[in-house]
Amino acid sequence: MGTWDSALAPLRHRPFRYLAIGRAATMLGNAVAPIALAFAVLDLTDSVRDLGLVVGARSLTHVVFLLFGGVLADRLPRQAVMVVSCTLAALTQGAVAALVLTGTATIPALVALAALNGVVAAFAWPAAAALVPQTVPAELLQSANALNRLGINAAMIGGASLGGVLVAGVGPGWGLLVDATTFALAGLAFARVRVHAVADPRAERVNPLRELREGWTEFVARSWVWVVVLGFLLINFAYASSVNVLGPDVADDTIGRPAWGVVLAAQTAGMVAGALVALRIRVRRLLLLGVVCMFADVLLLLGLAWAPSVAVLVVAAFVAGLAVEQFSVAWETSMQQNIPADKLARVYSHDALGSFLAIPLGQMAIGPVAEHIGTESTLLVAAGIVLVAVLGMLADPGVRRLSAELPAARTASATGAASVPASASAPVPASASGPAGSPVSATGAAPVVGPPAASELDGGPVGAGRAGGLAD
Repeated sequence: MGTWDSALAPLRHRPFRYLAIGRAATMLGNAVAPIALAFAVLDLTDSVRDLGLVVGARSLTHVVFLLFGGVLADRLPRQAVMVVSCTLAALTQGAVAALVLTGTATIPALVALAALNGVVAAFAWPAAAALVPQTVPAELLQSANALNRLGINAAMIGGASLGGVLVAGVGPGWGLLVDATTFALAGLAFARVRVHAVADPRAERVNPLRELREGWTEFVARSWVWVVVLGFLLINFAYASSVNVLGPDVADDTIGRPAWGVVLAAQTAGMVAGALVALRIRVRRLLLLGVVCMFADVLLLLGLAWAPSVAVLVVAAFVAGLAVEQFSVAWETSMQQNIPADKLARVYSHDALGSFLAIPLGQMAIGPVAEHIGTESTLLVAAGIVLVAVLGMLADPGVRRLSAELPAARTASATGAASVPASASAPVPASASGPAGSPVSATGAAPVVGPPAASELDGGPVGAGRAGGLAD
């Protein structure tokens, strides 16, 4: 176990502090946004179909442009990508808020703005995720990722509560305006992230399609990467749809809606506790530990199927939240330590694409399946899928053997970065000189725990597992 002093060491680096503030600000606003937007559309037309159109437009453009977002984030300074993305997100959400507040909103206008917002989100998340290793020395990556997760989870809790208060007290338009304001503030924070670029500005620019192929080559070059992403595609398909679609239905028939809210709150509390644990824990096989922790998802699904009582579900949800944070930090750290810095965003975008595709497919499929074979049987099948996915990941030697220790070629870089004064504004990129990859031959990653969002600018973290989202 590390000390608290070492756990909080990333905060001594100015670029990381501003990055963490910016990411937490976006999450605060985006926890408000889904609540505010949903009630804004329902107040306008009282149509769930129209709400689906607005949300679906954002999701569609987000998926379509996600891989190109990774290319852009590897080609341009990532902090600049984040500043532009936050500015555009503030403008789109501000426009939505203005339309709602003035009573001039229409469904076509909201669909168009949501689609634009999805494009912006696609370019934001790979840049934000890949920026972390440029802000701290390599040996502090695990602590930095844990601190990021802690700030994000705390912001999501506060934002959800704030969203409910704003919608009930002053109306959804004001909630959307708060979301737009958080993006503007986040943009100011990202503008203060001063780091060295990972891309050589003198290098010849190749065709974006070729850069996409390079990202795919890097993605499949390490078995532990694509095996984990494939495993979490299955986990997201089964777990997210079960908790988000069947969970409320089970609660209606058993513990009631208020108690279901307590269960979800327990899961979020577990995530906060998990981030605190990840700050202190130090193990050599970090990715192995993270994958093993994902067995905890099975407990919540079995509780919903066999023992839907408040006590059982609250405990299972808390443990699942705690466990997923261990995986999230392990995955982020493993990616940042072993993927070349100038290709990291493209690999993250492939990781995220697997998550985003799985979630809506699972949510659309689980209802008909439950009607056909019953809710309990569907939950048991989902638990089986999660179990098989975790066992499949553990079967890969790369997952079992990947070490959290820095490769020798990267240690020198880390040592150099560590010698930079704590107040320095641009530490040496931790992985800029690292090897092409681990000799072992994986959204960010952690399965979705709440309503699926999309990316750093629209609702939550995402990766080879749980997804988040720019202005839902």
